Amino acid sequence: MLGDILPRAAARHGTKTALVTDTRSLTYAELDRLSDRVAAALAVRGIAPGDRVSIYAQNRWEWIVTYHGILKAGAVVNPINVMLTPSEVRYVLGDCDARAIFCGGDKAAAVLDVARAVPGLQHVVSFGEAPAGALDFAQLLATSAPRPDVPRPAPTALSTIAYTSGTTGHPKGAMQSHRAVFLNCALTGTMHVRTERDIVVTALPAPHVYGNVVINSLFMAGGTVVLMERFDPEAALERIARHRATLFEGVPAMYMTMLAHPSLGRFDLSSLTRATVGGQTIAESVMRAWEERSGAPLIELWGMTELAGLGTTHALYAPNVHGTIGVALPGIDVRVAAFEDVTRTMAPGEPGELMVRGPLVMQGYYGNEKATQETIEPDGWLHTGDVATADEAGYFRIVDRRKDMIITAGYNVYPAEIERVLAAHPAVALSAVGAITDEVKGELARAYVVLRPGTSATEGELVEFCRPRLAAYKLPRSVRFVADLPKTSTGKIMRRELRTLD
Repeated sequence: MLGDILPRAAARHGTKTALVTDTRSLTYAELDRLSDRVAAALAVRGIAPGDRVSIYAQNRWEWIVTYHGILKAGAVVNPINVMLTPSEVRYVLGDCDARAIFCGGDKAAAVLDVARAVPGLQHVVSFGEAPAGALDFAQLLATSAPRPDVPRPAPTALSTIAYTSGTTGHPKGAMQSHRAVFLNCALTGTMHVRTERDIVVTALPAPHVYGNVVINSLFMAGGTVVLMERFDPEAALERIARHRATLFEGVPAMYMTMLAHPSLGRFDLSSLTRATVGGQTIAESVMRAWEERSGAPLIELWGMTELAGLGTTHALYAPNVHGTIGVALPGIDVRVAAFEDVTRTMAPGEPGELMVRGPLVMQGYYGNEKATQETIEPDGWLHTGDVATADEAGYFRIVDRRKDMIITAGYNVYPAEIERVLAAHPAVALSAVGAITDEVKGELARAYVVLRPGTSATEGELVEFCRPRLAAYKLPRSVRFVADLPKTSTGKIMRRELRTLD
């Protein structure tokens, strides 16, 4: 299933450039051949079908080659967030019973240290200079053994164990089938009409489901992926212009920082035919600004690790309803359920919890039956934790994460609603809203704001800007001006870390 993506693409587009990074460009034939060598090297070293193999590194061509090599060996991919600390990596490796790990050279020494505490972990492979005790990736590629002849996995067989962020304790490993990941890439490519003529620029982390779908859906279509090691607004704009990209894909903060960058006007973005945004809610004012600047539609999407990627989005040729996350992917059931009774579906316009059912839903959390039962109902409906509404046409609108809700004197305040208003202020580059404790009202909303270069604003000015646009109880009660906001590896703003800025 997933292991067929590169061989099929290589058969159709062998000499075409598939992947461009800062250090190397590779054709489809080269990607296919190099991943065959990784598969052979793993088999030679005793990695059998079903074994777990981890990848822990920044975006780079070696990451992509290794991912497909693991699949060709019949093993299970464990993509690890590059922002995890060594102790968190040790937990993940032990929890999923990893047999081998590939890592960046900058992380190899730390990984070797934690590997000693992980029973069953036999191989540490370094993409950079390998310290004593680790294997060198370049030497691994020199293997002369043939690609292993492994049984073709069933569609429902385990392909990936992807760990959640672990905001409420240890992260949980979402078990994704070959069918779930393959279908997600294929359906996303269909909804966004990806073709062999497409060139995508992306800095989304390859270990993240959004990044994975962006890369593999383009490989399925035979397009070209320009992969940035990490996001930088000016570098992203430069690559769009230089490579004549037809697609850019990212999270809201990426679009906001590109729009606020002083050099925005220097770059030609006219090659873009569409762009996508997901990961967090985005203000309609930001969407309009990007579309006006680029001349291309900005398509919002929504997804999660437990779905192996997207659950909803807009079809390219359908109405692009700003402020909504679109409609369910084909063959997927999505609905808004009552908080107190998940069997009851809310009427159009009424908020509830977004729930999903269908072939994209994970098999469960690895080794954690309790968490699985809490997240997936007996009839297959997955709890997402997102508060949403639906309209009569089947478009869904995210209100906010349920756990991020602020309760002020009994009223529910959703940070995303305040953030969308602040995003429309001409001096605001980025904003995030969190809760602070209040003896009388329980919690109050505090805004953390990054200003655009060369602009200024006061706390009072921003509060007054919000006043005619929000009910009185929703107004931010204080504003903190900061140089930057805490972000995940994908660029999503981490509200839970906002208090550290105080």
